[in-house]
Amino acid sequence: MKNKLKNISRGYFLKVFGKFFLSLVGFITFPFARSNNMNKKNILNIIELPKSGPWRTNDPFLFCVHHYDRYPKANKKMGPDDELSGRRLGNDFSNINGWSMYHGKEIPGFPRHPHRGFETITIVEKGLVDHSDSMGYTARYGDGDVQWLTAGDGIQHSEMFPLLDQKESNPIDFFQIWINLKSDKKRVKPNFSMFWKEEIPKVIDFDHRKRKIIVEIIAGNYKNYDAPNPPKNSWANSKDNEVNIWKINLEKHANWEFPKVNEGISRTIYIYGGIGISLENQIINSGYMVEIKSNQKLSIKSLGDETKLLLLQARPINEPVVQYGPFVMNSKKEIQEAFIDYNETSFGGWNWDEDGPVHGKKYEKFAIGDN
Repeated sequence: MKNKLKNISRGYFLKVFGKFFLSLVGFITFPFARSNNMNKKNILNIIELPKSGPWRTNDPFLFCVHHYDRYPKANKKMGPDDELSGRRLGNDFSNINGWSMYHGKEIPGFPRHPHRGFETITIVEKGLVDHSDSMGYTARYGDGDVQWLTAGDGIQHSEMFPLLDQKESNPIDFFQIWINLKSDKKRVKPNFSMFWKEEIPKVIDFDHRKRKIIVEIIAGNYKNYDAPNPPKNSWANSKDNEVNIWKINLEKHANWEFPKVNEGISRTIYIYGGIGISLENQIINSGYMVEIKSNQKLSIKSLGDETKLLLLQARPINEPVVQYGPFVMNSKKEIQEAFIDYNETSFGGWNWDEDGPVHGKKYEKFAIGDN
């Protein structure tokens, strides 16, 4: 293995990886926007989303972030053809001119980093992501594709955003969602899966005035349409857990009846595009999340232009969560074990000469090692 990591102490780990993750996942356990308790029986909570950074989530979801970067045209190295001064390269979340380099120094993205104990789901609406991992798998995906990665016992991976167009801008628009693993699944063998755009159902509905509603099913089902099968060890793999991850587009002024599910299921709607919605006759602006009851049908209306919603729904796991940087376990002892194991094994090492490899200048989507 090339570039095998050296043994590291907890302090050194935090120095190296703390800036890598704590700027992101440190938000998991702390609310960061004002919360209003609702009196309406079907709306449990309305919470303002932050202007940048992760959104609040509910068990079993650990983390959700929406990246929308309007990258300029590309240079010859697949990075932005623009001035990088004024950015803290290696840790740039500045959104200067509408985009960030994140932890990339020439090409934006997230060079190699470890995970244990949960899954990442990356939903790319626009743009490309180059994936590499310590299992030896590689992929280039985007423009409608989804990657589902079970970190399980431990994995290193890199997620880079190569810019290919040297004449026009290179926008990227995607979600990354972390979903927890049950305690008896946290040490399972890692798994890498691709859900290509053509495999993901898009259900088209129309309201009584023929206004369009599109429901894209990343996980779960809607109107007898099923999403691709989640990895076998995922909490989403059992239908009893009622995990639904949907992207919902409502045409201007469209009305849609949100279906009910069983009682005890956590349901959150994030309003991330358009002006806002009317939910049970209550106006809720874009840039808010809404926690709703599960056992009632709800009426949603788009207030203006096309409205974009993200639904995260699932039965809670209801187990202790201890998160430390890139590791999410059930106890402090298990976190300590994760550090020891990472020091000893590097979670499989690394087969590339670079921490953030990219896969060429040709627009070609592929996956090597898809399970």
